[in-house]
Amino acid sequence: MREEKTYDVLVVGSANADLTVRVERRPGAGETVPGTDLVESAGGKGANQAAAAARLGARTALLARVGDDAFGELLLAGQREAGTELRHVLVEAGARTGTAMIVVGPDGDNSIVVSPGANARLLPEDVEAARDVIAASAVVSLQLEIPPATVRAAAETARDAGARVVVNPSPAPDRLDTEVLTAADPLVVNEHEARHLTELTDGTPEAWARALRGQGARSVVVTLGAEGALTLDAGAAEAVAVPGIKAEAVDTTGAGDAFTGALAARLAAGASLAEAARFAVRVGAASVTRPGAQPSYPTLAELPPEPGQLS
Repeated sequence: MREEKTYDVLVVGSANADLTVRVERRPGAGETVPGTDLVESAGGKGANQAAAAARLGARTALLARVGDDAFGELLLAGQREAGTELRHVLVEAGARTGTAMIVVGPDGDNSIVVSPGANARLLPEDVEAARDVIAASAVVSLQLEIPPATVRAAAETARDAGARVVVNPSPAPDRLDTEVLTAADPLVVNEHEARHLTELTDGTPEAWARALRGQGARSVVVTLGAEGALTLDAGAAEAVAVPGIKAEAVDTTGAGDAFTGALAARLAAGASLAEAARFAVRVGAASVTRPGAQPSYPTLAELPPEPGQLS
């Protein structure tokens, strides 16, 4: 019998206000192009993953830091709407909340620049203060939009507490911290991150997964956009290909976070890695059909059917 935990998923990570504009084509160097009206919405990789898991019914908490400005309240409101536990979000007086400036092209793909703001002051001391919360969580999900020392502290604390650690190494570093890598079960990477971390520019998803497991990750998931995903579990001889689901992409912003949040939620419920990835592919597919990050995340009732099932 599995030990009962207070939370299914604890996300330790960033919270950003997303400032999004859509363009007919991306500007070249030194060029100005017209765009749509600016849209402000809740985002940040950590907050996105928490919102995705919470919308799916997982008992979810977020450890993050925001400012006491209007953007901070925007982020808190987004998490309340999703159903995330907010008592562990730190609101810093006089600080500026992190922001992300997002340009979305006509194909739905995006370019993003992040200004960290209060995210840069989520420190290892904050992780130490939350040790009991981490121990009370089945899965702890991490990304790299907060200081590296904080990510490492969270990975070590979660591993020592017996929580399963999900690591999404984004933005991809030149080299992933060994303590973070060896705690990852799984390491969740997209194709760009896989190439960067393995230096296998012409590799296959399975080759990337095997290389990353060889570097120390306990298990690996490679996300492949519309093509689905590939999983390589701890000790498994064979990788598992998870087929994609056809979806008309409106905006891919935050789709990877939707996948990772859903994966963490399903792992916390006891699913195998391949089963969790199949579920997460459905969540990611639903998220690209609506604009924005958190506003696009589905509930269970809004998910597309699994491949081969009737809708």
